[in-house]
Formats: sequence, structure tokens, C-alpha cells
Amino acid sequence: MASKKREVQLQAVINNQSLWDEMLQNKGLTVIDVYQAWCGPCKAMQPLFRKLKNELNEDEILHFAVAEADNIVTLQPFRDKCEPVFLFSVGQRVNIFSMIKIQSLDWAENGKIIAKIQGANAPLVNKKVINLINEERKIAAGEMARPQHPEIPLVDSDSEVSEESLYESVQDLFSIAIIKPDAVISGKGLEIKRKITTAGFIIEAEHKTVFTEEQVVNFYSRIADQPDFEEFVSFMTSGLSYILVVSQGSKHNTPPEETEPQPDTAPNKPSEDQCEIEAKVTPGMMKKKRDSLQEYLERQHVAQFCDIEENATNVSKFMETFFPDFIKTKSMKLEKTLALLRPNLFHERKDDVLRTIRDEDFKILEQRQLVLSGKEAQALCKEYENEDYFNKLIENMTSGPSLALVLLRDNGLQYWKQLLGPKTVEEAIEYFPESLCAQFAMDSLPVNQLYGSDSLETAEREIQHFFPLQSTLGLIKPHATSEQIEKILNMIKEAGFDLIQVKKMSLTPEQIENIYPKITGKDFYKDLLAMLSEGPSMVMILTKWNAVAEWRRLMGPTDPEEAKVLSPDSIRARFGISKLKNVVHGASNAYEAKEVVNRLFENPEEN
Repeated sequence: MASKKREVQLQAVINNQSLWDEMLQNKGLTVIDVYQAWCGPCKAMQPLFRKLKNELNEDEILHFAVAEADNIVTLQPFRDKCEPVFLFSVGQRVNIFSMIKIQSLDWAENGKIIAKIQGANAPLVNKKVINLINEERKIAAGEMARPQHPEIPLVDSDSEVSEESLYESVQDLFSIAIIKPDAVISGKGLEIKRKITTAGFIIEAEHKTVFTEEQVVNFYSRIADQPDFEEFVSFMTSGLSYILVVSQGSKHNTPPEETEPQPDTAPNKPSEDQCEIEAKVTPGMMKKKRDSLQEYLERQHVAQFCDIEENATNVSKFMETFFPDFIKTKSMKLEKTLALLRPNLFHERKDDVLRTIRDEDFKILEQRQLVLSGKEAQALCKEYENEDYFNKLIENMTSGPSLALVLLRDNGLQYWKQLLGPKTVEEAIEYFPESLCAQFAMDSLPVNQLYGSDSLETAEREIQHFFPLQSTLGLIKPHATSEQIEKILNMIKEAGFDLIQVKKMSLTPEQIENIYPKITGKDFYKDLLAMLSEGPSMVMILTKWNAVAEWRRLMGPTDPEEAKVLSPDSIRARFGISKLKNVVHGASNAYEAKEVVNRLFENPEEN
């Protein structure tokens, strides 16, 4: 109870506009920690604030507050931001030497925000508070006039559309583009997406899927009475489709030109594409802009590969089926970052660190144990290269296994950096005792035992280096039902695989021999041929780090009965019937995967 009381006294809780306006009447200096409800105030700074209040507040001119941006209109620009923000406000204070002569009162600007610091930078906040408090005391003592501080603007031009407004206007703001299986299998998917963005549209979200018959009938009910509809359903379920959520872009987002050669067009006459692009950025022309996407794709001779859905009811159907969290994720900024536990920490407290990571709502996409090379260690420790202990640090980093992870979270990169704290243990203990640097300090080194990428570009480069992508062959056998296929595809996506290519095909004996090169002489090979000839199989290219091994792990042991014991959550344990009809197959190694993929697919590279 005593702890809670002390915390309330330290920072006033401001959670509505009325309390905000009242707080601005504080005399002296108020330091405001602006936070989001989903992540809470910056606890790492509270020890510093407590120290400053104890040392500097003898005349009660220093105040601290936490302000929830979600519920305060003034703080709207800071909503959905992960990085801590500290605002400094000065309020009314009467010059104590002018109490007798009322006309010479010295007033501060009432509730003026005069400074802002982004990020949990304890030394900078400490310096700012001390300077402003000294300034307030000199003003009160008549030693200086109050400076005319410029007010800090809170407007953020990059503020995103609110979740509520997105929900209300989703049908009007977005349309759906469906890139069909023949475009994906022929390698035109990337070309179509490039044309869409070149025309000034924005691809807000993308989902790769193999349509079920039920979904095709539902989404294309308007053409169900056409004589070739059954053939169309078969086509749409034959392979991978891309479903895109497309928005109109903005008038400030002028796209580059993309026109086909038109030798008969006068030099100064705008092309059809130019006119079309100008139409897109004309305010109040939303419906016309949407229609122009279809027209644009027709002019680019790719409309036959792509359906555009703009009917509000059908857009809602697609959003609910394939993008149920779109409104929520639209207001988020999901980011990946590389995290690394140095050898000593990995050896002694790995489980504690992983528990902390999960408690902070990070999703661990990948993890691997590795021994760093000297070159890799130097790259990750570059910020310490001028320190006396640099060589010792590199020696430690290469002395044993480290643990590398790929983390995903809303504002993940900045949030991980905030959790880590400063780069040295000394600074962390003094200013950020609740940081991971302080919590997981080891006697062996004076540095942070955890690493995080310093930018999104660095994160992408480091993730590609430590977790290089690999492709493998996946096959769903003919006896799998459509319901089982849908569930297997969901398991594949949940396991982090990217579906690069998918197609249904009736395998020839020659193709089967290529897929199963090691068992052609076995007694059961004829039974395998007969089973795979019962109907079409679904052949897939699956990509992720360590894809061959990860796919084999997800499949489970060859015998479904054995799989139920050893790997009960595997595909074969859930859907396999026998060793022969064990529902899925995968390549044994990377070389075999590459050979078979190249034989079965004309364009095996990603669309």
C-alpha cells in the first residue's frame, strides 16, 4: 500500500481533457509522460523523477504527471505511437518580490508547452528539468525576466486515420483486387501489383489463399447462373490467388507515369494514363477513381488476370473472411526487429528473457542458436569499437552460442529499444533500473547483454543475414478432402511459411518419379503410383528460414500412428490415414527441393 501511495504522489494521473486543462494551471514546471493505454506510462523513468522531486522540489514548483493520449483531445497526435514522449509545461507563478506592488507581477504563460523530448533519454530529461527549475527560481527571485519560450506544436502531420473513422468508411475507402491463379502461376502477380501502385493506388493489405468451392460460389454469386460457372469454380480453386485491399491514395501522392508507346500522340497532349492519374487525385471523385482502376488495368492488358470488387456488400464479405483484423492492424505499425542474447546471458538466463519478451506482447517469429564469427560480432558491437574493452567483448561474443530471434510487435523496433535501455550497465543502473540492460546485467561485461537493431533498414539486413530464406516442395495428396486442405493451408500459414506457388495437378508417372526419386525401386512404389493417380494433388512452393526442416517437422513422422504419439499437433497426426495415405509429402533436402520445384513450376520465383 505504501508503494502505491508513493507512486500516486509522484505523478498525477491525467486521463481526460478536463484534468489536462486543470493540470496546465500548475505553478512552476510540470513534466508530463504522454502514454498509450495499451502500453502504459514509461516506468523506466520513474526512479529519475522520484530522485528529481526529492532533490529539487523544496519550494513545490516541480510536478510530474502521466497523461493518457487515448482520452485527451489535445494529445490526439500522439495516439498509436510507441516511443515515449515527455512534455514540459510552465504555469502561472507570481514573482515573490512583487507581492506588494500588484502592477509588477511577473506571470508565466498559462499552461504553455515549452519543450518536448521523444524517447526515454534520462540524461537529457534530467538536464532539461534542472535547467528549467533553475530558470523558474531565478524568475521568482527577480534575477531574470521570463523568457518568451515558443510554444511547442503538438500537431502531427503523419497522424493516421482513427480506427473509428476507418470502421465507418471502410466500404467507401477500399476496394478488393483478386489476382487469379493463372496470373500467379505465370509469374504476373508482381507485375500487376506494380501496375496498381504505379497508377497511384495503395495496396493496404495482401492475403495469399487457395479459394474453396464454397468461397467462390459465395463471392461470385452474381455470375452463378452463367453456363460455364462450374468450370470457373474449378479454375478459381486450382491454385493460389492474391487478394489485395486497395485504397485510392491521396492527392499528395502523385504517381510516376507509366504509358505504352503512342507514336501518333502529339508531344504536349496528355496521354490517357496521365488524364486518368489526374482524375484519381481530384477531390470528391472517389467513385470515379475506383472505376478507373479497372480501366487502367484494361489499358495495361492485364484486366483478364485480375478481378476488381467495389460493391460495398462484397467488399465487406472479403474483409470479414480474409482480413478480420484489418481495422485493428491498420492503426498499428507492425515491425520486425532482430534481437540477440549474448553467450553468457543465453547460457544462464535464456528462459527468463524469453518469458519477458512474451510478456511484452512480442511474437517470436524465428529463433536459432549460433556461434558468431569475428566479423559478425564486430558488426553487432560496432557502437563499442572505441571502448577499451572492445577486444574482450568480441572474444566473449565468439566464445560460445548466442540466441538470435526475430521479434514482431506493434512499433516493435522502437519498443524493443526502449525495453533494452542504454548500452552500458552503469548508465542503466543509474537512470533505467527497470530496463532489460539493468535487469539482466552480468559481471563478465559492462555492456547490455541484449542486442536490438537500430533501424528498420538494419533490422531487415540483419534478419536476412541470420535467417536466410529457403524454399521447399510441399505436396497435399489426392485423398485429402477440401475441408482438410483448407485446414492444412491454415496450419502452413500459422507456422510462418509463405506460399509462393500453389497449383492443383494430376501428376504423371514421370513427375511422381521426380518427386520420389529415392523409392522408385521399393515394393510399395506401384501402390504409391496408383494412390497419386486417384485425383489431382496440390503442389506447393513453401518459403521461410530453414524451410526444408521446418516443413518436415510440421508434417510429422511418416506413419500417422507414430505421429499421434511423437508429434500430435503435426499434419499427419491430425489428417493421415496410413503410411501410404499420410496426406502430405515434402522434399528430403534443399537440393532435392530445388530440383523438383524447377521441374514442376515454370516460374518458381516469388510473384
